[in-house]
Formats: sequence, structure tokens, C-alpha cells
Amino acid sequence: MCVTCGCGEGEVRIDGAAAHTDHVHEHVHADGSRHTHEHPHDHDPAPVHSHAPGIAPSRRVQIEQDILAKNKAYAQANRRLLSERGIFALNLVSSPGSGKTTLLCKTIELLKQQTVAVIEGDQQTSQDADRIRATGAQAIQINTGKGCHLDAHMVGHALAQLKLAEESLLMIENVGNLVCPAAFDLGEAHKVVILSVTEGEDKPIKYPDMFRAASLMLLNKTDLLPYLNYDVKAAIGYARRVNPEIKVIQVSATSGAGMDEWLDFLRAGVAQARAVRRH
Repeated sequence: MCVTCGCGEGEVRIDGAAAHTDHVHEHVHADGSRHTHEHPHDHDPAPVHSHAPGIAPSRRVQIEQDILAKNKAYAQANRRLLSERGIFALNLVSSPGSGKTTLLCKTIELLKQQTVAVIEGDQQTSQDADRIRATGAQAIQINTGKGCHLDAHMVGHALAQLKLAEESLLMIENVGNLVCPAAFDLGEAHKVVILSVTEGEDKPIKYPDMFRAASLMLLNKTDLLPYLNYDVKAAIGYARRVNPEIKVIQVSATSGAGMDEWLDFLRAGVAQARAVRRH
């Protein structure tokens, strides 16, 4: 598992600037109050890869546990901040090419009056963040370098730079990868896994951890179904084999199919986050 390899460490950039490792996060709330929490780092420089010669299995397990425990602490800090401000946050995960960014752009367009901010995760370039900004939404780009996923520490940096509106919607577009992001809580309310009909129906049983961790699966690009030999029933069946509770919405940003149901899910989440804050 990549949590024992240290991939990309020291190469993370947020909107082009290097992300420092030892720091204190300070968040300034809309009312002028300040919220801080420390992010100490004592990463073990020894691991190279989880399968590297010379690292005993027991040592790999300990490294993995340490990294995930630190990530959990950062995620809890992110979640507290988001909850205090009534912000509904989603972690969008998928393979590369599933149509996440196109779906995001269309979603922002259709939400109209709803304030949306986006954290974009890619190994390199700011192209996706630029596409989001073109819709008028606020976006910040995290480049992970050699890293294959976002973690809660990176997201904490991005939250400190974003000017998030109270009771708004935050969409975190993770690096395209159906393996490693499953293990990393970012402080989100839900993981939303996007599976396109141009991929195999059996993706959920090939990558079960991701579909098990997700609350919602968006079956995307359904406008292409007339041109493909794709078994929708099998894809949904496989997803529910690994996660019987997963909700499924079939969508197309091109045709608009299923978008009303997706928007209803988002609006309900925003309303719930607002109600919790005001309670």
C-alpha cells in the first residue's frame, strides 16, 4: 500500500507554491475569530516502497498505522472546521478519464445560486482548476508531484487559503486513482465514486475498497450507452455486492440525464450541514 512508500513527499504544491511541512494552520472565520491547530511532522524517511527489500512486514504495518493515524487527526481538524461553518464537503474519486471535471463544471452551472468552491487534485498542471474557475467558482489546485492521492494535510493547507463562504458546498476532486484515495479521509461528509460507462462493469469488484468507502456511486457518461456494449445492471450489482448500502445515480453531463437527482443530493447535504451549524 502506498502509505508506506512516502511517494511524492516534499513535492506537493498548492496553486504553484510549495506546501511546507512543519507549520501551524490558522483559519480566519467570517466573524474575524481565528482557529489554529498544529501540524507537526516526524515522517520516517526510511521507507521506499511497501514491497522494498529490507523492510520487515511488521515494520511496514507500523509505518502504515502511523501515517493513517496522523491523517485521521488532520481529517478530524478539517471536519471540525467545515462543521463549524456549515460547509458540506464531498470527496470525488474515480479512475482517470471518468469525466469528473466535466461533471463538476456542469454541476456548478446548474446549481446557480449555490456557492461552490473546489479543491482540485492532480499530479501536475492546473488545467482542471482553470476549467473550474472559468465557471465563476473558486478553485485551488493541489499538485501532488509523484503522489497518487490527496491527504487531509494537503487539504488542510488548501482550506487555509480558500475563502470559503459560510454554509457553502465544497467539492474535492481527488487524483484519478481507485486504490489509494480509499484509505485517506480528508474530512469530507461523503466519498462519491464516479464510474463511467466507458470503463468495465466489474470495476467495483476489482477495486472493492473504494466502492466500500463511498456513500454514492455516480454512473457517468450514460449518453454513450447506445454506442457501447455495457451492462448497467451488472455494474450496479457489483457495486452493491461490495457495498449493499451504496446509493447509485445514473448521470450524463452532456444530456442532463440524472442531474436533477444529483443536484437534489447536493442540496440536501448543504441543508443538513446548515441545520447542524445552526442547531
